[in-house]
Amino acid sequence: MIITTTNTVQGRNVVAYRGVVTGEAILGANVFRDFLAGIRDIVGGRSGAYEKALREAREIAFGELVAEAERLGGNAVIGVDIDYENITAGSGTMLMVSVSGTAVVLE
Repeated sequence: MIITTTNTVQGRNVVAYRGVVTGEAILGANVFRDFLAGIRDIVGGRSGAYEKALREAREIAFGELVAEAERLGGNAVIGVDIDYENITAGSGTMLMVSVSGTAVVLE
């Protein structure tokens, strides 16, 4: 499956548009507590634990995006956008990673 942030794929023509596809993953408040507890992971201003959790969330979101594109009969997703949002619910805070794009069929 080709996934790209561009609206075209060089050397390939779009022969069908299958629709908008999305994928989401949410990291709960307990993840943030774990990050704070593991603050000693921070080296040079970076937290290995936090980066790993974000990477895993992004991979889950992309997995959902690809599964939806395949379900619609697409063989590529173009115009992909990645967003990170803070969600406050009650006394907790969560981080949402969402991806969206257009499922297409390339020749």
